[in-house]
Amino acid sequence: MRMSMGLDARQLQVQKIAPRMIQSMEILQLPVQALQERIEREMNENPLLEQQDSDPLAPDENDDVDGNSKDTRAETEKELVVDNDHDNKEDFERLLNMDSELPNTFDDSFRRSANRIQDDADRRHDLMANAEMRPESLNDFLLHQLAEMDIDDHVEAMAERIISTLDARDGGYLRMPLNDLLPSNHSKEDLEIAKEALAVVQSLEPIGIAARDLRECLLLQLQPEMPLHDEMKTLISNHLQDLAENRMPAIQRKTGFSIETIQTARDAMHKLNPKPGNAFTKTYVPTVTPDVIVEQDESGDYKVTLDDDRVPRLYISEYYRTRLQDPTSTNEEREFIKKKINGAQWLIDSIEQRRSTLTKVAQAIVEHQSRFLDEGPEAIEPLKMQQIADRVGVHVTTVSRAVDDKWMQTPRGILPMKRFFVGGTQTDGGEDVAWDTIRLKLQELIDKEDKSSPHSDEDLVEELNKVGMTVARRTVTKYRKKMGIPSSRQRRDWSLVKKS
Repeated sequence: MRMSMGLDARQLQVQKIAPRMIQSMEILQLPVQALQERIEREMNENPLLEQQDSDPLAPDENDDVDGNSKDTRAETEKELVVDNDHDNKEDFERLLNMDSELPNTFDDSFRRSANRIQDDADRRHDLMANAEMRPESLNDFLLHQLAEMDIDDHVEAMAERIISTLDARDGGYLRMPLNDLLPSNHSKEDLEIAKEALAVVQSLEPIGIAARDLRECLLLQLQPEMPLHDEMKTLISNHLQDLAENRMPAIQRKTGFSIETIQTARDAMHKLNPKPGNAFTKTYVPTVTPDVIVEQDESGDYKVTLDDDRVPRLYISEYYRTRLQDPTSTNEEREFIKKKINGAQWLIDSIEQRRSTLTKVAQAIVEHQSRFLDEGPEAIEPLKMQQIADRVGVHVTTVSRAVDDKWMQTPRGILPMKRFFVGGTQTDGGEDVAWDTIRLKLQELIDKEDKSSPHSDEDLVEELNKVGMTVARRTVTKYRKKMGIPSSRQRRDWSLVKKS
């Protein structure tokens, strides 16, 4: 086998994505709040970017007493903003091809306007003023209670160690054996101190804290004055699994309690808290800001508008435009301005492209799902992203980016745009039916079933077939579980079985 080294020229076709295209896709995918943050970051990094005043009627600090503006930015610089019909190519090329025979010194520090500096200061002040105070943690809450108790120092130290292991996200359970909290050579007395400390911690609020399992957590919450206290204690101690599986006759045989007594006790147990530590976990509820607003016009048609009033309209700073034409500008300054103009124009183009694409995609979605907006969720129709892509004339990945993490304000409420894309099946008559429609029908059948003899999954398949919805049993089982609906055995009301 002969091996040699040499140069070999080959022609290959390689697909590359231009940086401008990458930026456009990134901007398209951003929801309105993230877009605001992106624009603010770009404005901090690019001194050539300026934004139009949100209120054109507001007085400007550069206005003279007669109301005549000393700054003509509104007339000269808005021309560089790209709209749907013009790309201002001539203005852009004119700036890039200016004469470069200039001195060679340049200070590239950002020249921020007084308004920009004041706006940044106001934002920082608002951020500090509106910052949330750190909520009290479960451990701090328990330690504060412990500090008010008059107990032995050794017991208190062990109680503090137990509290340090509790996690509010886990419900406040003690998952570590007491032996693991003691030295390897601990004595019997040390173990007794640990047990006493655990009893102290379990006496604190919230009731049920530091339990080692669900059974102990519920038992800790039982109070002697509670109705059916003894019955609940028996059920919790010996029959939790039977209750979870709705095995009422088995519990009746083992305890001698009537079905009515067992169900009443079970209902009372539902008022107990299986995860008492969860009250100290902060649930994050994101603020939903709609990107698209859907409204009906006088003719009853749905029209789409973008809710982007908070997105600043950008233009290129007059100062740097003037600087580019100033004979005193240096070569370095000129190159810097050209580079920043390029980045600024790319950003402006990307934002305008986002507006155009998002509007077209949203309008196509609304037109396809008009029955859903008119009649409600039961009228939603199957829809794939490829259908919208074909309708708008873009790639399916563009549709995916356009709807990703974005919300639409409709007469039916604020909904994620992905909510309108659903799969489906066909009825016996060949009509398309969305899976959401099938789920609603499934819920309706279960709500109306005889609770003494609930529908099995096979029964539900037959009932759906009667209304023309052909669905496999495994599909019914999958959706029933996703909807949080128990099995037919767990749904059975045994008190009705006895009466029938």
